[in-house]
Amino acid sequence: MNVGRRGTIQLVRVFGIRVGVSASWFLVLFFLIWVLEDYFHQVLRGSTTTADVVAALAALLFFTSIILHELGHALMARRLGIQTNGIDLWFFGGISRLAREPATPGEEFKIAVAGPAVTAAIIVVCVVASLLASQIGGTFQTARFADGKVSPAAALLGWTWLMNLAILVFNLVPAFPLDGGRIARAIAWRQTGDRNRATRITAIVGQWFAYAVIGFGAFVAIRYKDAVDGLLFAVLGFFLWQAATSARVGSEVAERLEGVTVADLMDTEPVTIPGDLPLLQAHDEFFLRYGWPWFYVIDEQRHFLGVLRSERVDGAIAAGQPVLPARELLDPGEESSLQVPPTTPLQALVTAPGLAALGAMAVVDDDGRLAGVITLDRVRRALFAGAGA
Repeated sequence: MNVGRRGTIQLVRVFGIRVGVSASWFLVLFFLIWVLEDYFHQVLRGSTTTADVVAALAALLFFTSIILHELGHALMARRLGIQTNGIDLWFFGGISRLAREPATPGEEFKIAVAGPAVTAAIIVVCVVASLLASQIGGTFQTARFADGKVSPAAALLGWTWLMNLAILVFNLVPAFPLDGGRIARAIAWRQTGDRNRATRITAIVGQWFAYAVIGFGAFVAIRYKDAVDGLLFAVLGFFLWQAATSARVGSEVAERLEGVTVADLMDTEPVTIPGDLPLLQAHDEFFLRYGWPWFYVIDEQRHFLGVLRSERVDGAIAAGQPVLPARELLDPGEESSLQVPPTTPLQALVTAPGLAALGAMAVVDDDGRLAGVITLDRVRRALFAGAGA
């Protein structure tokens, strides 16, 4: 799954990619360990302490598998030139937060397939490790939840093999937003040439699959009187339905806004600061007057130079540099991530990192001149108008 969210705690960085979790994830981790302790107490040879340790390791291996799965998506996206803003672990798995959506069916397919490919590789590694350690019997016994005592190594390999098989099968269901749904969308996109139509088709399948998961949860709760597992399936189904519905609505809005570009919505007369203006004058005439936290900076020919922020101006003035030109406080190279050409489709702008960071993007023509500014507020108004059309 590639849908992102904020407010997470960093666990680790892998290949420069931040892996984070929400505070509630720790409760999920402890709950999983608690459930596994009861199971491993029954199937393991050894002491109660051994079973507790194996349960903790099994829970960690489960989430490690999730991270590796998401790294498959993230590293493939990076290889295709798409930045990954991080990986978040959540209640039912993980999310790779990509800076933008894939631009072609080929990119979509490669990124979607990469995660399941890693999961399949984990299964193969577990089976091979079991063979090499002469633990294959115990491993498959654990994976089948069969009665009998096995070694800790066999139990861990069997659990990891089983959980990754479940992840693989579940994710390959052709229902958006699962990996299988994204693979199906890539195929439909290539066949129809219409990304919005492909999204709508797979999102509808995703909605029906979500209903099936919720219904299965109700069945488990009623037929087997297992309220906990029934509720877990129902909650999972709700999250899937929510994501699929969001994708379906988004595709319909994008369809209505097709052909609308940044040039159609931008403010053509934005307030800007000349690059040679002294900081004290910029502070008095712009930051104090308008009360904004930042301004775009341009040169005499209106070439876009970057963003001047109030805290940097205040710091430089306090440090005794009131006559320093505004252009001296700009971050070199930052302007490239904060600008778009006038011909950019509106739907492509939604995922632009600069829009989320500043609430606006500079609209720059082919000669590097500032043609206007497109704000998050204008984008939202256009999207709401499209949704209500």
